[in-house]
Amino acid sequence: MEEIRRSYSRLCKESGAEPQEAVLQQLHQLPRGRLDLATQSLTVDTCRVLGKLLHDEATLKELVLSDCMLSEEGSTLLFQGLCANTTVQHLDLKGNNLRATGAKALGKLLRQNKSIQSLTLEWNNLGMWEDAFATFCGGVAANSTLRQLDLRNNQISHKGAEELALALKGNTTLQQLDLRWNNIGLLGGRALVNCLPSNRTLWRLDLAGNNIPGDVLRAVDQAMDHNQDRLTAFRENQARATILSKEVQHLQEEKSKQFLDLMETIDKQREEMARNSRASAVRAGQLQEALSERQSIINALKAKLQMTEAALVLSEQKAQDLGELLTTAEQERQSLSQRQEKERKLEQQEAADRESRLLRDLSAANEKNLLLRSQVDELERKVKSQQEQLFLTRQELTNSSAELKIRAIQAEERLDVEKRRAKQNMEDLEKLHSKEVDHMTRHLEESERAMQERIQRLEALRLSLEEELSRMKTAVLSERGQAEEELIKARNQARLEEQHRLAHLEEKIRLLAQARDEAQATCLQQKQMVAEAQTRASQLNLQMEGQQRRLEELQQELSSKDQEKAAEVARVRVGLQEQMGRLQADLVAQEVLREKVAALERQLKVVGSEHREALLDRESENASLREKLRLKEAEISRIRDEEAQRASFLQNAVLAYVQGSPLRALSPPK
Repeated sequence: MEEIRRSYSRLCKESGAEPQEAVLQQLHQLPRGRLDLATQSLTVDTCRVLGKLLHDEATLKELVLSDCMLSEEGSTLLFQGLCANTTVQHLDLKGNNLRATGAKALGKLLRQNKSIQSLTLEWNNLGMWEDAFATFCGGVAANSTLRQLDLRNNQISHKGAEELALALKGNTTLQQLDLRWNNIGLLGGRALVNCLPSNRTLWRLDLAGNNIPGDVLRAVDQAMDHNQDRLTAFRENQARATILSKEVQHLQEEKSKQFLDLMETIDKQREEMARNSRASAVRAGQLQEALSERQSIINALKAKLQMTEAALVLSEQKAQDLGELLTTAEQERQSLSQRQEKERKLEQQEAADRESRLLRDLSAANEKNLLLRSQVDELERKVKSQQEQLFLTRQELTNSSAELKIRAIQAEERLDVEKRRAKQNMEDLEKLHSKEVDHMTRHLEESERAMQERIQRLEALRLSLEEELSRMKTAVLSERGQAEEELIKARNQARLEEQHRLAHLEEKIRLLAQARDEAQATCLQQKQMVAEAQTRASQLNLQMEGQQRRLEELQQELSSKDQEKAAEVARVRVGLQEQMGRLQADLVAQEVLREKVAALERQLKVVGSEHREALLDRESENASLREKLRLKEAEISRIRDEEAQRASFLQNAVLAYVQGSPLRALSPPK
């Protein structure tokens, strides 16, 4: 607040005015956001500086200028500075004797200012000039921030009440209006009652001490009760809107959590499918490697077969060479026929044994092929057990390849044995006879046919294994495609469901937002009523203090005039003292009556809490007492008005006497 004091001193220096010590002291003791200059006599220069200060001030929220004896020019300068202010919310101008110029300046202030919410104008004379008061009412109609207006003791007539009724029809923010102790009368009361159906924000209108009939006052009370009911309904709607907004927020949080959980499960399924695809690709590669190994084994067998064929060609050449020896071996053939027959039987037995072993191997291979086929079918049926079955097939394939290698080695060994035996037989035939060579050729041919048949069976086995591998690959690819399609379908379905849910929630949120906006639209018009109701009790307590201060001001003015003209002032003082005595007597009587009423009300509250059944009887008595009190207050207000008029007449007479003008030339303003 030191900054405000420095700004005030700087503006005084710039304008060439002398800073008032009382204003500097108040600025020094300034509480946060409140400037109280009550009962300080402000000059025109001070008002000009304060107007400039308030034009740019952004920290003050409450300005108290009650009983400052503002002049017309000073009040105009102050109001001009407040027109551009955006922070002052409470303005107190009680007891400043504002007249026509002040009323017009206030109307302009209310039109331009957008921050004042409470305006106190008690004990002024705004209603004595109808045109100026009409300008003031126009400002009230155009204002959109004012919540509370105090116009007590402002000499407002029924025409002023009609202008104020027109202003209330256009105003949509005013909530409390105090018009007590004016001269509204029956016509003004009816005008106010007629305007109340068009105003839905005003929930308190005080019209005591205006000579208004009881039926009009009851109509005003009914309208105020209706507006209060609307306020309570609005508050309930606001509470429901907050509860609904919380529920909507909770639902949004739950849906977001569900959506995140769904996305996590989809990501997990995607990762699992990727792992399965990688594992199947690895297994397919392993099977391809096993097939390549089998292909290399078959190629090696083919090479060995070619070598055997070359050896057979050589043996044929040797047989041709040995053909020449057949003629010499014919003689020995008969002697060796029996032995050869025995050897032939043995060889036949060996060949039969070999064929049985080969048949057993073939049956084992067929059984293994059947097992492989059953495993492939089981893989097609059970996709989830794909890894184990592929591993088993890999083991079986490796076992079968190992067995094939072992069989190939055994075949080579057998071929070597056969070769050795053939060589031995050939040597024996070369040594013995050519018949043995024929036997060896037949044996070699049989072995060659057996090997060719075995090679054909191995080739058929390889082809069957390749077909099974291709079927497995196609099954894996089909299962993978089906799984990917199911994943895509699940994603699309989840996305569609989430979109439907989001659309439903957005529609619900939109409807709730519309309901909330409608409730807020009605709430904004009645929102300030609670805060303004708190200031009502303090204003009621300050009413009697204002009357006493007004009497003290009159005494001070008369005492100042007594120093100039002692004789005349003495006579006027006697009259004023008599009037003050009567006023004080009236005030004492009013206080006694109010104390009696308060005592009766307390007694009624006690009796009502203890005996609720007797409340109806006491209400009738209380109503009669209140009616008497109202009549007494009306009489007191009338006496007060007469005494105020007499005091103004005496003051004008004193001023006329001081200025040397005749008393008959002066007349009270109308």
